[in-house]
Amino acid sequence: MSRRRNGRIDPDAEDSVSDNSIDDFDDDDDEFSRPGRGGAKARKGLGSAKTIANSKNKGKGKGGGDSYAWEASYTRTWDAVQEDEGGSLELSVKDFIARSRRKRLLENPTAVRRTIIRHLILLIDLSRAMNDRDLRPSRFDLALEYSRAFIVEWFDQNPLGQIGIVGMRSGIGERIGEMSGNPQDLLRSIADRDKLLPEGEPSLQNALDMARGSMSHLPSHSSREIVIIFGALTTCDPDNIHDTVDACVKDKIRVSVVALAAEMKVCRDLCDKTGGSFSVAMNEGHFRDVLFELVPPPAQRASSAKTAAGLAAELMMMGFPTRLPDSSAPSFCVCHAIIKSDGFLCPRCQVKLCDVPTDCDVCGLMIVSSPHLARSYHHLFPVKAFKPV
Repeated sequence: MSRRRNGRIDPDAEDSVSDNSIDDFDDDDDEFSRPGRGGAKARKGLGSAKTIANSKNKGKGKGGGDSYAWEASYTRTWDAVQEDEGGSLELSVKDFIARSRRKRLLENPTAVRRTIIRHLILLIDLSRAMNDRDLRPSRFDLALEYSRAFIVEWFDQNPLGQIGIVGMRSGIGERIGEMSGNPQDLLRSIADRDKLLPEGEPSLQNALDMARGSMSHLPSHSSREIVIIFGALTTCDPDNIHDTVDACVKDKIRVSVVALAAEMKVCRDLCDKTGGSFSVAMNEGHFRDVLFELVPPPAQRASSAKTAAGLAAELMMMGFPTRLPDSSAPSFCVCHAIIKSDGFLCPRCQVKLCDVPTDCDVCGLMIVSSPHLARSYHHLFPVKAFKPV
């Protein structure tokens, strides 16, 4: 049998060479030496390379110049930062902070009926899911940091309100801070990080039942709100959670959820049925924004406004206390049962209270100060948006 070498037939080739080896040799040899099949394959490969190169270049030129198309829609946020004469960015940072504070003033300044006496329960997820580090430094640390900032800002805009704190871990609801109108007491309750370490699974139903029990005695003229910081994708409940959702609707409790992982249908249904808001935090900055959107008092719903106008009184009784100086005689306070000199005297029963605003533990009168009452009215009569000069 003859053998082909370099495109020619060799008559001296041995006949013991198999046909398969000849075919393999021909295929390998033709790919590189013959201009027929090999050249066609080479040209085909070259054409594929040109096609790939052309497809890569198709995205260029649409955004201008040699940039890609996706670069045209990308916002170069760092271009908005301007340095001052000394090369500092302090002025730009202050400008960003001032614009974020004025953001709520750019909304519609029309007067809306709102509840200025608010009672809110903050539910914080303390399950194992809060150990994830998709939010820096971790979901748990960031939630505690923003919760402290939320409490300070909330009392600054709602001086007549009260907040309580409940944690969710190990399948139960854990009371962390009693409902109080003093932000310092609440900040001390969540100051120790080691006592709040995440553990186990959360129970949304048990936490909601505990929050409902804390607000069962509240009067009808005050709002009942629950804000949930939820980082897990599951909830370990002892019973049907939809019964708890119906109970929240019956008690007129507005529930809002800030999810750190993803949207859960039970959380979405809870917010939709109670009239609250549901948000999923995309990053650290967005987490703070959606949480601080819950600081201003929400507008009353039409059904709630009609019920309040038809059943509740238009006027409510408040007491303005007498402030005791530090040089007064020491005596027990009724709120903490400690001996102290300074404090406030209830105008009705003359017992000593530590801080205002609060409800008297003896006669039940709401004790407020005139500056707190005046500061609460800026939500009812918002200031019109102004143009910066």
